[in-house]
Amino acid sequence: MTSKDSSTAAGIGRVLIAVYAVMALGATARSLFQIATKFNEAPVAYLLSALAGVVYIVATVALIRAGQRWFMVAVVAIVFELVGVLTVGTLSLVDAVLFPADTVWSSFGAGYLFIPLALPVLGLFWLYRVHKSQESR
Repeated sequence: MTSKDSSTAAGIGRVLIAVYAVMALGATARSLFQIATKFNEAPVAYLLSALAGVVYIVATVALIRAGQRWFMVAVVAIVFELVGVLTVGTLSLVDAVLFPADTVWSSFGAGYLFIPLALPVLGLFWLYRVHKSQESR
């Protein structure tokens, strides 16, 4: 991934990075506020939101950076994100008692316009396209 054209940060990847950055900022800021002001109310939910924020930060940085190692970090972070949103989304619908307060990934990201559900799918699709583009060179 040395060519700028095959970078994950080229083309539509820039939009993807911008959305990841907004999600990183939003999830991290919200979770830090919740942890600082009302942690006792729903510690698991607030810690999961903080974890989501960290995952979004890692994904954002990995998508910006060039190189095979960063490409793999992006894949791992985004797969982790997808598993997280599917798991937490399902559990929050099946047993609402588990999450007395919403997390970023509750109800598949309904509180964030379902962006947490769509983002990893789009991210993995973009990484696949970048990988295929590199193979054909």
